[in-house]
Amino acid sequence: MVTLYDYQWDAVDRMENGNILCGGVGSGKSRTSIAYYYCKECGGELRGRKRSMKAPRNLYIITTARKRDTLEWEDELVPFELPETVDIHIDSWNNIKKYTEVKDAFFIFDEQRVVGYGAWTKAFLKITRSNHWILLSATPGDTWMDYIPVFLANGFYRNKTEFITRHVVYSRFSKFPKVDRYLEQGRLLRLRDKILVKMDYVKPTVAHNETVDVEYDRALYKDIMARRWNVYTDMPIVNAAELCYAARRGINSDPSRIEAVKRLQKEHKKVIVFYNYDYELDILKHADYGEAVEIAEWNGHRHERIPLSKEWVYLVQYTAGAEGWNCIKTNVIIFYSLNYSYKIMVQSAGRIDRMNTPYKDLYYYRLKSSCPLDLAISRALKKKQNFNESRFVSL
Repeated sequence: MVTLYDYQWDAVDRMENGNILCGGVGSGKSRTSIAYYYCKECGGELRGRKRSMKAPRNLYIITTARKRDTLEWEDELVPFELPETVDIHIDSWNNIKKYTEVKDAFFIFDEQRVVGYGAWTKAFLKITRSNHWILLSATPGDTWMDYIPVFLANGFYRNKTEFITRHVVYSRFSKFPKVDRYLEQGRLLRLRDKILVKMDYVKPTVAHNETVDVEYDRALYKDIMARRWNVYTDMPIVNAAELCYAARRGINSDPSRIEAVKRLQKEHKKVIVFYNYDYELDILKHADYGEAVEIAEWNGHRHERIPLSKEWVYLVQYTAGAEGWNCIKTNVIIFYSLNYSYKIMVQSAGRIDRMNTPYKDLYYYRLKSSCPLDLAISRALKKKQNFNESRFVSL
């Protein structure tokens, strides 16, 4: 039996081919998208007495590697009892080029990946010319440039050049292409509103965002920033990215950080810890949490499941685990260090903010020092922006 909330049915009723289904993390976009496919693309009925599809289409779901590997979409599909005549393919964005020759099927593009104009976007555009499709995203776009692939797929513009010529004014004083302003933003707003279907989801949870103050080695930070010397490789620093990396390594290796993690784990018993770098993982997994605490990892090296014990620490690398999995066994996330991307931070927080969580209160602890670099990253994220290393170094 398929059950959807009223706000999900409302979204199904408003959706059309080529739309972006936009809902907060944990709002049930997956189930809503399958209901749209079943009812409006294949002529089935799910409200009241279920009616089978009149015109079934083959279904292709392009999602994250983790969602594919953990069979999350298979679980979502089970209640719909799709007929055996429907071919279902679930694969990751890494393999999207395998499906560019598919025709007359229906595609669900899960977790927005069509930003820019790379290989994935080109494959996406080729697929959309011969198939019906929708795209799911919690954060569909921060700038108008992010919407170019979807605007092209909907036929609003012939190509990227036409969009840029009509709408984009680049800065004359920048060494690299930097947008100064956009033209005809009224038209852009109308086009966005035409394709964006927002789910009116009222979260039942309450988020408690707390900053945990930690220390840092001031002398080491000043030395790295002043001499531009990487103390970890014993070589000169060559660019802004390496400078920030070396400085952050000194900041994030301070013993006060891991002590804060141990204290929070002792208080809450079951915690998810997000981190950025391998040296942070080394610190986190070799800490003494006590014999009763089980440690598991999800990153580019190891893919372990969430422990089943009474006390555990689940170490998750941002890039590998910011999206595509859910956890309702805890209501605590610790951000050992902040990620540069606002979108990644939002997606990471959403891992415990699910519709079926038994918890009312969710706790997010952000470990932060008073170091200028830490403060600059935090300011950018508060403005819902990404942290820019080159801009910080040039200040």
